[in-house]
Amino acid sequence: MKNSRKLKKLEKQMSRSSAYHEWREAAIAHDDTSGQRRWREVDQTSLYDYSQIRLRLDRLRSLRARHDYHGLLFSLNEGIHGNMGGMGRSALYHRAKFGTKKLIEQYIDEIDDSLRFLAELDDDAIDVQEKLDFFYRANVCFGRSALMLSGGGVLGFYHLGVVKTLLDQGLLPRVISGSSAGSLVAGVVGTHTEQELEHFYEPANVHFEAEREASVFSQMFFGSNPQIDVGDLEKLVARMVPNLTFQEAYEKTGRQISITVAPAELHQRSRLLNAITSPNVFVRSAVMASCAVPGVFPPVMLMAKNAHGETQPYLPTRKWVDGSIADDLPAKRLQRLYSTNHYIVSMVNPIAIPFIRKESESGALASALGTLGVGMGRELLNFYRGMVQKQGDNWPRFNMVMNSVHALMDQEYSGDINIVPSFRWYNPAKILSHLSEKDLIELMEGGESSAFPSVESIRICTKISRTMEEILHRFEQGDLRPEATEYHRPRASRRRPPPTRADREAKREHQLHSDKTPKAAAKKKPAARKKAATGARSKKKVAPAPEGDKPGQVAA
Repeated sequence: MKNSRKLKKLEKQMSRSSAYHEWREAAIAHDDTSGQRRWREVDQTSLYDYSQIRLRLDRLRSLRARHDYHGLLFSLNEGIHGNMGGMGRSALYHRAKFGTKKLIEQYIDEIDDSLRFLAELDDDAIDVQEKLDFFYRANVCFGRSALMLSGGGVLGFYHLGVVKTLLDQGLLPRVISGSSAGSLVAGVVGTHTEQELEHFYEPANVHFEAEREASVFSQMFFGSNPQIDVGDLEKLVARMVPNLTFQEAYEKTGRQISITVAPAELHQRSRLLNAITSPNVFVRSAVMASCAVPGVFPPVMLMAKNAHGETQPYLPTRKWVDGSIADDLPAKRLQRLYSTNHYIVSMVNPIAIPFIRKESESGALASALGTLGVGMGRELLNFYRGMVQKQGDNWPRFNMVMNSVHALMDQEYSGDINIVPSFRWYNPAKILSHLSEKDLIELMEGGESSAFPSVESIRICTKISRTMEEILHRFEQGDLRPEATEYHRPRASRRRPPPTRADREAKREHQLHSDKTPKAAAKKKPAARKKAATGARSKKKVAPAPEGDKPGQVAA
């Protein structure tokens, strides 16, 4: 009874925490009281192959202790996988309030240390070409994490809080997608540097922005004009998103943002706009299109920058609407473009929230029944949709409505880690309604605190991929960059993003600094001597041309 009261008190403390360190302390105390700390320290459980993980951990430690560098490289080559022995199973990260099995954490830490050790190992022990081949290949095989921000009208301010928590903890993925309301947040994050975002999240600035947004919503929904003025939405987007193309945004921030838009006409497919598929499209126009809720805002024509720097229509015969209708969470497309295979979802779409099941909330039978129900609903919708399409010419409006409803239902609304608001049902009428300054700030703070329970899971599950990204960046732009003559670019490097503006500037500065150091000068002297010797040998081979021979002809 005493423990029960203490657990409830700690749970209240966790739910009321305004900062992550407060939530962390309460969560650790909760695990101590509930006995979950003991569960974390014991290897055994049926949820994963603990014997395999223990064996591999001991092997990696032994190889490092014996200085068997090639054996360590071989062992890592065969075993860098996010779900080795089932250790990526989500149930392992929901049992305790904070963290997972200690064995899994130790194994991931050992791989992380081994990767850093090999990267910084002297080239005499392992050739730089062998290192690069390994790291580029392992990076592609292991994959990357992506943050996907759903649609949800004004509830999109919840995403700002989620992004703030991940940014504060250094866990914000570089690949970010957004649709509808999520596209506005993705546009903000993808066009502002970390320093600018820090200013954006300052309390005084947050209150000022919330006051302005509340004023805009008030004018839009309760003004003299009953129709929503799209001009007010344009002003809101223009204020929050700079007028940059996707390529310019990537050059500025290094973040790879993608925005989903749906076609306004039949027989067209949704598009994922980003620096790869549409580098010259303006982020601002993509956000406007993705926020154009059918029946509320008019369809939007995308705008792009041409070769002369002028603004012109992009696909002038096509217009686009709300991206969440067609592809709220574009996981498959992100995987194809960015090699992502781990997805963090911030979900505020009221259609999807009731159906997102947390691992700890239901058993196998409830899960199976839920999946069966969703499947039967989709098949029934497919049947009605087929009937309507046959009468498409006679029922054009109904056909478009059915296509939209089908697209909404026929989607996957969850990822590997789901960050969901505390409310399970939300009145759809409020999605496009007036919110006060207090409501907007509460939404943002709600997103911030809702992300707290997922922080440690994200930290553990993304640690290896973040380390490999860091190491490859050091090889390409930083202190580990080898001389161009010492290696050739591996084929796997084609999947790497191009350098940003900051990367190129850092590379130039590093090159200038390297040229001035005595070590670089010493390296250049042998190269110069080698070049001179090669030239001398080539001169010996060239004999004076006899009469009738061509100048420069080599003597036999």
